[in-house]
Amino acid sequence: MRPCMNDPANEHHQRRSTKAAAAYDPNYDPLTTPHPGHGREYAPTYWVATAGEPPADDGPVDSDLDVDVAIIGSGFTGLSAALFLAREHGIKATVLEANRAAWGCTSRNGGQAQNASGRLSRSQWIKQYGKEVALQLHAEITEGFDTFRELIKDVDCDAQHGGHLYIAHRDKAMRKLEAEVRVLDEVFGYKVELLDRAALSERYVNEAEAVGAMHEPDGIGVHPLKLAHGYLRQARELGATVHPASPVTGWHTHNGVHHLRTPGGTVRARAVGVATGGYTAQQLHPALRNRFYPVLSNSLVTRPMTADEMQASNFITNEIITDTRTLRFYYRKLPDDRVQIGSRSAIAGADATNPRHHKLLVDALHRKFPALTGIDVDYSWWGWVDVSHDMMPRVFRPDPNDSIYYALGYGGNGVMYSAQAGRRLAQWIAGKPEKTDLPIFCSQLPTHPLAPFRRLGQRLLYHWYYLQDEKF
Repeated sequence: MRPCMNDPANEHHQRRSTKAAAAYDPNYDPLTTPHPGHGREYAPTYWVATAGEPPADDGPVDSDLDVDVAIIGSGFTGLSAALFLAREHGIKATVLEANRAAWGCTSRNGGQAQNASGRLSRSQWIKQYGKEVALQLHAEITEGFDTFRELIKDVDCDAQHGGHLYIAHRDKAMRKLEAEVRVLDEVFGYKVELLDRAALSERYVNEAEAVGAMHEPDGIGVHPLKLAHGYLRQARELGATVHPASPVTGWHTHNGVHHLRTPGGTVRARAVGVATGGYTAQQLHPALRNRFYPVLSNSLVTRPMTADEMQASNFITNEIITDTRTLRFYYRKLPDDRVQIGSRSAIAGADATNPRHHKLLVDALHRKFPALTGIDVDYSWWGWVDVSHDMMPRVFRPDPNDSIYYALGYGGNGVMYSAQAGRRLAQWIAGKPEKTDLPIFCSQLPTHPLAPFRRLGQRLLYHWYYLQDEKF
């Protein structure tokens, strides 16, 4: 039942914090910091600058609370879980956010919704799980895209429909795309189109590095923070409460009740859903420690292109684009004719401000679109991505005797699947999980085997990936 917003009993439900936000910390690192902060300001993203006035929230936790369900994290996953808990199960969740609503990856990503989640291709699913499981995974991810498409219909999020271009940056990459197209058609019945360089340039964009491309029909570009604002409004209209500036600084469980300590009071919850993505601190809960590794991704947005610049690049398409590098670049033309491009960044938060990471994107932009050489960059930022050790996400209950659930590990493909993951997380919490035989629902995020050395390994992997992408 929708709450009456004029009822004095709902005064708390309408309240939002007026306290000034703490300064943004550009060097935050989830492996070295106990929690993401307390009421920190957003990163200086294009999305924050153009999202408009944020919707009302419920202000920080300011007393002890007893709740049925607490969701930790107010990004896409946490907000969609709260929304689906209310809409489909009649459960009004309490969402706890360390900083401002949608502060983490949700307000820092590239806004690219693809028919994917995790880092593996369909052909890699077959190798890892076998054909039958791969077909079920495809059905789940495709259903997720339908969930996402339905969920955004009534949200003003600057949606750019059309599809996804997967651009081959080398001849060998084009051969791999050709093989993938056959697998998608013959095994999954998913109709995609292979484009040579001439067709790509004529119909979509003249990308100077491109050898060719695969075009798939499912792909939507969104303004991620406007979308999160839409999720927030809908969740609260259905009775959920969202508390920013309420980091979980301690967690213990007694007699089946989870005591989540925040600066303003302890939230006692009978069930907890964790939706903290790449911002999950190591100290949050033992069940999550070393279950994935956080990876930084950098992003920038240019000034609007002139008509001459767009013509020189034949930038016709508004579709989302990624290239075939392992350390991939993702890019697109935004509704106001700016270009957004992103890729990997620093290994550790302490190095995030190093100018060389920004230069990596600028150089890539110039290589791909020579006509944009020297174009002004109006926005630049970075954010943490949660990558699982086996490159696949999880929505899971790690202990059948404990009412803790998590949805994590999207590997940079969470804009779309986070909606479905939120729905699946809501089902778990409500005691009605579906498709529990799929590996992303019936197994934990694997523990990193050499956790103390993960960053050394990441540095070595980045070097190897660079050699594969650019030299071999």
